[in-house]
Amino acid sequence: MNEIKLLMKYVKDHRLVVFVYLFSLFIFSLVFSMYDLPLESIVYSGLLCTFFGIIFTAIDFRRYRKKHLMLQTLSFQNSLEIESISDIRSLIEEDYQWLIKNLYNENQRIRSESECAQTELMDVTTLWAHQIKTPISAMRLLMQSGEYAEHEELSYELFEIEQYVEMVLGYFRINSDSTDFILKRYDLDSIVRQAIRKYAKTFIRKKIILTMGKIEMNPLTDEKWLVFVLEQILSNALKYTNEGSISIFTENNQILVIEDTGIGIQEEDLPRVFEKGFTGYNGRSDKKSTGIGLYLCKKILHKLGHEISIESKIGSGTQIRINLSSVTLTVE
Repeated sequence: MNEIKLLMKYVKDHRLVVFVYLFSLFIFSLVFSMYDLPLESIVYSGLLCTFFGIIFTAIDFRRYRKKHLMLQTLSFQNSLEIESISDIRSLIEEDYQWLIKNLYNENQRIRSESECAQTELMDVTTLWAHQIKTPISAMRLLMQSGEYAEHEELSYELFEIEQYVEMVLGYFRINSDSTDFILKRYDLDSIVRQAIRKYAKTFIRKKIILTMGKIEMNPLTDEKWLVFVLEQILSNALKYTNEGSISIFTENNQILVIEDTGIGIQEEDLPRVFEKGFTGYNGRSDKKSTGIGLYLCKKILHKLGHEISIESKIGSGTQIRINLSSVTLTVE
């Protein structure tokens, strides 16, 4: 706010004082005229009062401006220092400061409780996700025995459960205060093959052809998290591709492309596919979509400094592009 606007605001805030002053001058002049006093004495008295009024107003405006700038500075700070709000000049200001302190303390209490609850939820969910891996592994061993060896469908559903558990763990890890990023140069071909191996049985089961181009990139990234992202993208591609192929290749030695010949995404859904919880038309039809996978991909890649984009057309498939040319670690 510039000085002129601030001065106008000051006058508006003190309009009652200005009105009383002008009214007093009017009464003062009226009384002088009733006693037939010389005009010079009336003007001189008015000018004298106005002079001192301007001096006192300038001093008060200076305090008003100082307090305004102080409060404006505090409003841009992440944490409020209550002790810095000083210069109380009236009972009303003291009441306001007391109210602000109470609201601030209550806000701190609620925030602290919320953080504790969030931490507790994260700990419990992480513990659950790790513990549930034990019965999943036991079930897989049982199915590999002679009695259950023929149940391929059950094995596939168990694999799906494992993926959802991994998704939960990934969600909590990436939203925690600290992440275990290890940034260095990795062989992208090796990272892509790790993700493909995990879904090899799904490719065979659905008879989806995998076409993999020559990948000669060594991006600066985090191997574990990039593998997680590629697994989520492949999972989506396989889920919505019933026949045809999935192709993985690079462009300009900078961009990794995952392209499928699946059912595609409706045009009106494309701008929102990376939003948390958004499932779109395909998700509502499938009934199994969580709306978390692509959200996690976007969030992870953003933290790693990579960019992701998506193109799709109904009936023609979907193409996801990940720009790995540069990395700037983002801390939130």
